[in-house]
Amino acid sequence: QVQLQESGPGLVKPSQTLSLTCTVSGDSITTSHFYWSWIRQPPGKGREWMGAIAYDGDTYYSESLKSRASISRDTSKNQFSLQLHSVTPDDTAVYYCAREVAPHTYDYWGQGTQVTVSS
Repeated sequence: QVQLQESGPGLVKPSQTLSLTCTVSGDSITTSHFYWSWIRQPPGKGREWMGAIAYDGDTYYSESLKSRASISRDTSKNQFSLQLHSVTPDDTAVYYCAREVAPHTYDYWGQGTQVTVSS
């Protein structure tokens, strides 16, 4: 059974950097040919794919966020992380990590973590 768990601060001030980590168990993040994604859902809106890191370490970002987002990994800890720079209140959302088995198709999800951007 694959499990994912998000962790990180629940409150971030505007203009600062949001940092989240996803810890994976039950599978290696280097297993071919899975991708490991970050997805968010703002209040009252649909889910938005933010980006992903592939089993080989390549990264992919949504066009709207690629100037502010950065995804990295620590294979020794079987973790991958998201940094989102220069946040605004519009970045307030529930943030999820997930395993992507086909383009925008996910089979395992973390429970999600609420991040609020507020001063």
